[in-house]
Amino acid sequence: MTDPLVSFEGVSFGYGHHPVIEGIDLRLEPGSFTGVVGPSGSGKTTLLRLLVGAVRPTTGTVRRRGDVRVAYVPQVETVDWNFPVTVGECLAMAQLGGRRLPWRSRQERADIEAMLERLGLAGLADRHIRALSGGQQQRVFLARALIGRPDLLLMDEPTSGVDVRTRHEILHLLEALNTEGTAMLLTTHDLNGIAAHLPWLVCLNRRILGQGAPAAVLTPEVLEATYGARMEVLEHAGMPVVVDAVHRPLRAVR
Repeated sequence: MTDPLVSFEGVSFGYGHHPVIEGIDLRLEPGSFTGVVGPSGSGKTTLLRLLVGAVRPTTGTVRRRGDVRVAYVPQVETVDWNFPVTVGECLAMAQLGGRRLPWRSRQERADIEAMLERLGLAGLADRHIRALSGGQQQRVFLARALIGRPDLLLMDEPTSGVDVRTRHEILHLLEALNTEGTAMLLTTHDLNGIAAHLPWLVCLNRRILGQGAPAAVLTPEVLEATYGARMEVLEHAGMPVVVDAVHRPLRAVR
């Protein structure tokens, strides 16, 4: 049995006297693909910050395997797209890794070109990042994270603000990368377009209220506990489909 890349053991965290997450037990195994769902303010982004070590738990322990390499892809809405940088320069900055020399080797330039081609961005190295579409911008920051060959890739709402076609393209790309060995954890609000297609889901609202395969955790009971609202779960082509519960008026009985 291999050691997990990262594990949470009874982890809690809060700002001042306001708890954000409580009693989290979670293991991220090599090659895993995990989605975290929950309403706004449920602690999803805080969970990612704990994973990358940006904050430390108030109680409990976050354990990282000694050799684990972690990369993080932020929400595209949080990025300053007017920053004067091209696509190629954006990836090159991730290659520096604290190195003093500003220029890139031939191998590093080749790695950037190969990564851009792999993610459907070939020919865009000299394009300014603000001139890209939303889907292309998301791919650039995915490429930037992958250029360091991480063992674990963390993504905060990777399909936020993109159209349905781009969402499907990103999901298929992530599935292919995961098949090649990169472990992934992403947060998402998209229960049907993303969450239902992942192999493992965590339902979070301050505490973990359910985790497992989508069919096991996307249930009316778990969803109501997570979101505080009634939802119905249908089945289509063997996949769970979450819809708002229909409140039907009561009929008078004669």
